[in-house]
Formats: sequence, C-alpha cells, structure tokens
Amino acid sequence: MTARKRGKAANRAVVPVGPRPVASWRGQLILVGFAVLAALAVGRAFHLQVIERDFLRSEGDKRQVRNLTIPGHRGAILDRNGEPLALSAPVSSVWVVPEAVLADPANVKRLAEGMSRAPSELQKFLEARKTRKFVYLREQVSPQEARRLLDLKVPGVFSESDFARYYPAGEVAAQVVGFAGRDGVGLEGMEKAQEARLSGTAGSRRVIRDRTGRVIEDGLEYTPAVAGESLNLSLDLRVQYLAYRELAAAVAESGAKGGLVVVADVRSGEILAMAAQPGFNPNNGDARGFAAGIRNRAVVDGFEPGSTIKPLLVAQALELGLYNPQSIIDVTGGTLQVGRLTVRDIARRGEIDLATLLAVSSNVGSTKVALAMGAENVWAGYQRFGLGEPVFSGFPGEALPVLRHFTDWGQIATATASYGYGVSVNALHMVRAYAALANDGMMPQLTLFSDGLRSAPQRAVSAGTARLVREMLEQVVSETGTGKKAQVEGYRVAGKSGTARKVAASGGYSPDKHQAIFIGMVPAERPRLVGFVMIDEPQGEYYGGQVAAPVFSEVMQGAARLLQIAPDARPIQSPIIESASLPSTRVRQ
Repeated sequence: MTARKRGKAANRAVVPVGPRPVASWRGQLILVGFAVLAALAVGRAFHLQVIERDFLRSEGDKRQVRNLTIPGHRGAILDRNGEPLALSAPVSSVWVVPEAVLADPANVKRLAEGMSRAPSELQKFLEARKTRKFVYLREQVSPQEARRLLDLKVPGVFSESDFARYYPAGEVAAQVVGFAGRDGVGLEGMEKAQEARLSGTAGSRRVIRDRTGRVIEDGLEYTPAVAGESLNLSLDLRVQYLAYRELAAAVAESGAKGGLVVVADVRSGEILAMAAQPGFNPNNGDARGFAAGIRNRAVVDGFEPGSTIKPLLVAQALELGLYNPQSIIDVTGGTLQVGRLTVRDIARRGEIDLATLLAVSSNVGSTKVALAMGAENVWAGYQRFGLGEPVFSGFPGEALPVLRHFTDWGQIATATASYGYGVSVNALHMVRAYAALANDGMMPQLTLFSDGLRSAPQRAVSAGTARLVREMLEQVVSETGTGKKAQVEGYRVAGKSGTARKVAASGGYSPDKHQAIFIGMVPAERPRLVGFVMIDEPQGEYYGGQVAAPVFSEVMQGAARLLQIAPDARPIQSPIIESASLPSTRVRQ
C-alpha cells in the first residue's frame, strides 16, 4: 500500500461519530406548548381581573366588608302641653358568631351564666346555628345589659345599637297614639298615619370584619342618620286620663261591651280627649294581637245616632221658618202610624212645643216635624251639619257616613231618620255637628293636631237658630228632662240623650242590645267644650240619660276645672208644657 493511501485510511479512522440530530418538529411542539400555557395563564388572569373583577370583589367584600346600619331616631309624639305619649329610647341587641363561641366550651359556660341560661341549652342553641355568621342572643335590651355581656370577653359576642318605642301614657291614649312594630314602622293609630313625618332616615357605615365578625377597620364610608320629626297632638293628657278613667269605670259598672268618650274645643275643633274601651297597653307586645282593644271606636266604628240627631232636625225646621219656638205639635196617644211603621213614645203626652220635644225625646213629635218638612229638607239639614261627608280626621280607618239621598226615601225612611235610624255616622260626626250649635252655627274642622293649617269653619245654621236650639237643649238637662244626670255643678249644660237599638246579626234590630249616648256642651251660654259619651251594650239600665249622662257629667266637670273655664249661671229650669196653653202658632198633624 502506498504511503498516500495509508494516510487517507488513517484520517478516516480517527473521525468521531456523534449522535444523530433531533428532528425540528419536536422543538416546535415544545414551543407551542409553552405558548399555549402562557396564553391560558394570561387568559385566566384577564378573566379573573377584568371580566369577573366586580363579582370576585363583591364575594370578597361579603366575607370582609360590611355595611352597618345606623338607625334614625323616630320622632316623639307629644300632647298639646308637651307631655310625652310616645318616645324612642336607645337599646342594644346582642349577637354572636356561633362558631367562635363554640370553639371553647369555657366560653359557652361563661356566656350562659351571664345570660342566666343553662350551658347545655345555650350549647344546643348555638350548635343548631353553627354555620351562621350572625345570630341574635338578646334583642332590644338596655345598653347596660349589653355592656355587661360584652364585658365577659367571650370571643364572637357583639352588640349593635337601636331604638325601641315606649308609651308613657300606656293604655290611656293607646287607641289614638297606636304603636310601632319592632322594626320601628308605625302599625296603628297616629304612629301609622304619620309614618312619613315620624320616621327617621337610617344612616350607614362601612367596616371590615375578620372571620369571627370582629371589626378590624372602621371609617371607610359614613352616612349620618337623620332623626324624624316630633308630632304634637291636640290631646290634653290630663283630660284624656279623666275621660279614660270615667269611661273604664262606667263600662265595668254597667257590664257593657265597650264605650267611648270624645271631648273637643268648639272653636278650634281640637280634640282634647278620645278614649275607648276595651283598651290595650302598647308597651305589652302580647296585647297587640287583641283587635277589639286596638280599634279606636270613636273614629272607625259607625253607628245610628238615635235621638241625639233630633236637635239637628229641630235646627233645620227653625232655619227654614216652618216652625218657631212657640209651634205646637200634637203627640196625644204616644203613637203614630206611618205606613207599616208604628212610631212610639215612651210616655204619652198631649201637645208639646219644640223644646219639650227635645226634653222628653218624643219620637212621634220628631216624626211629625220631619213629615211636615219633607224628605229633601230633612236630608239637606243633615247635610249642612256634615252627616253626609267624611270628617277627614287624618286617622286611619275612619268610618264613612251613610246618608242615602232623599230621592231614595219614602215616608218611613223620613220618619226613622227624624229619630236617628237609617243614618250611620261615627262619633266625630256628632261632635262636629254639636260643635256647630255650640259655636253659633259655625261648624269647625275637627283635628287631632295642635299645629298645622286648618280649614275655615263652615256655616251650618244661623247664629240665632244655634242659640235657640242651645236654650232648648238646656231643658233636656233640667230636672224634668231625660238628661238630668248630665248636670255639671256650677255650669249650665245643653245636651241630648239618645238610645239606639243595635242591628242584630240575623237582620232587623236586637231587642236587648242597645247603645246609650249623651252629647252636650259646657257652659251653655258661651260653650267652650263639646263632650260625647257612648256606652255599648250596657246590661240592666240602657237609656242614654241613665248610663251615658253621668259619665258626661264627671268628665266635663273635671275638664272645666282643669282648663279653668269660669262657672256660669245655674241651669235653666223651664217647665215642660204638655197642653195647648201656648201662644197662637200651631202646627197640627
């Protein structure tokens, strides 16, 4: 072999043999994988931080950030003299995070002892609510009681401030004032009617809490609460208490189902007292379910006024000039047949004038007057005294009157309307009508507020007619009238008694269920007060002059003294005329 060939062979022998190169597609695959992972990570981050950002923040806030409500102070309800009828007092509610308390049995025992509860009972209570983050232990307790429990230093125990409603007058003014629920919203009475005025506006503050509910950061956001407006009612708590006391005593003594009293200022129309029985105590939560006691009968109950409507009939007859104080009505025999209706008087009399008609409460006499006037004039007279329109007291649930149009009346309806049947009103209708007689014919707008705008009084009858009727009504309270038990020592009283049968559930009128009524004014010469009393279903005696009149006397005696109304002359003692020995003007039927 030549040297050249041996050199070439040697060179080939020492050339190293390396690994085979990797295929290029594998590297590309790896790069694509990393790119996909990077894209997924970026996409996920974008999704979490942009698309679901608000949702995730909200979920996080739910676990940490809280909006705590700051309750708005509810306005007070006061009487006309500033005496409190409803107040909001600061209270506290104690709540826990069950999981935090249950973490240590010693905590459960300490908390149970502080609450005067058995540890096993509290343990069972908390175990049943273990997954919750908020559970009330005590609601609306005094701030001192809440502080005492917090001082036990049990983890997971907290308190929050609130206001609770209290009623210093209790049952005395309950139906008028009403009550508010535990959430501070008015449910009955003026609490409900004036909710917008009384309710405060709640504030709020944002805080951060840890998992046990403890506030770890405050002052994030703060909106102050706004207190509600106080409300001054026209009630005089002194007169209100007097009315409540006398009414409760009379209802108990007579074994009655209930009753009501209203006292009003005849000039301003302000209601000074409005009491009803049965009652309830708004400070007692259990009593709130007692519907009969909650109902303010003076406003929400309608009734037939009976003979107390007769002075309004007489006023219209005088106003039209169809009768005058000397006119004579023949009621001989004590009965009158009107179609199929037989009208009866309690006692038989002969010929009487209008004053005697009212004094002895003659149904036959009032029927004859009404038939002589005609249905339209009777209806128009009642309309002038407001018996056909709402009182607009502002009290929730006010009963609307029922006074059918005269075109629907026949002779029987005209007759029964003359002595207060077939007409339905509430107590305020009658108080307003008698206030017109007391106020020289000017009928005021009744109100339960001592402030605010008021409607101007409306003329019901002339001043002369109103004075004549007042003089006649004094005879009702004389020794020979049906309302003599309504006399008030030192004052002249003008008023009218009434007794109305109640409608039976089966239809018609019940023979043994009555409403005894008396309404009058003091002092009769220049009246300041009108008082209305109704006793519902008294047992035994049931006439208004026997049952309701004594309550009127006691209430008005006390009210006149409290309001420092000067006594006037002694009551007029006019004789009752039952014969024809009168001046010439006569109306016979």
